[in-house]
Amino acid sequence: QVQLVESGGGLVQPGGSLRLSCAVSGISVRWNPMAWYRQAPGYERELVASITLSGDTNYKDSVKERFTISTDNTKNTVSLQMNSLKPEDTAVYYCNHLTIYYKWGQGTQVTVSS
Repeated sequence: QVQLVESGGGLVQPGGSLRLSCAVSGISVRWNPMAWYRQAPGYERELVASITLSGDTNYKDSVKERFTISTDNTKNTVSLQMNSLKPEDTAVYYCNHLTIYYKWGQGTQVTVSS
């Protein structure tokens, strides 16, 4: 059974940084394309960043140059480094497989506000 446990969210001022982490069990991040998603109140869940088996990364246009996705094969985790945060980045952030939507974790709340 695949389990996804996100952490690292919080309240941060505009321009600040956060690093999200997702502990993955049941599959290996080394052999699966992984992604971060987010859902803001009143909006659909959206893809924010993804990483392929070869390490290629892709980002939603609005987060390019600010967010960086990475994996740690030894810890079996997926991380999202978020810099220069904006109020519009406020959302609950989730990790999951890029194409197979396993049961969603509880997510981690990111709030960007002064």
